[in-house]
Amino acid sequence: MSDDAVVKRIKVIVKEHGGQLALANAIGVDQGFISKVINKKQDISYYLISKLCFQLKYSPEWLILGTGEKNIHKPESAKLITEIQMLRTEVDILHARMRAYELELQEIKGLAEQQKAAG
Repeated sequence: MSDDAVVKRIKVIVKEHGGQLALANAIGVDQGFISKVINKKQDISYYLISKLCFQLKYSPEWLILGTGEKNIHKPESAKLITEIQMLRTEVDILHARMRAYELELQEIKGLAEQQKAAG
């Protein structure tokens, strides 16, 4: 998923709803949140995608992948959102594990250097 392409489609949604403030009010978020996403100062989140898809009935396939109908909300669209959320959670878990392994490796290297200096 290209964030640039998704941001472009979010900009289309902003325009369709009469601006950032109108869109923010329609989905119950702060206008600053919309602005940060559009200006790439904040990552596109599952939270925003789910609001655009479930509340405003935009197709997740169109929003995320740029394919299919823009405003169709089929049952499989909800499944796609759920799968994306599960994958993001898995990625977060993997990042945390990787960080733990990096810290462990640093600790092992430190011990090895201490032994080498002592021996």
